[in-house]
Amino acid sequence: MKPKSCSHLEAIDHIKSGAGVCEECVKTGDEWVHLRTCQTCGVTLCCDSSINKHARTHHEESSHPVIASAEPNEYWAFCYLDNLYKKFKPQ
Repeated sequence: MKPKSCSHLEAIDHIKSGAGVCEECVKTGDEWVHLRTCQTCGVTLCCDSSINKHARTHHEESSHPVIASAEPNEYWAFCYLDNLYKKFKPQ
């Protein structure tokens, strides 16, 4: 049975905002679908719907567990380790 909460998400009280671009896609000239910001280091990268999936790659290489949507008017975070989401109030 999956947990209904996780310590990684519970440790976050506000979402770190990031750049308006995928920093890795900019380097390669690729496009992205949506952006996610790592809540450990603050880097903004593309989501799993994007061809490069840079945010997931960042998690796999760094073990940083939580990303948050970097899209306008979206206030949620996702923990890769526990496969759980948490909604936040607009800041």
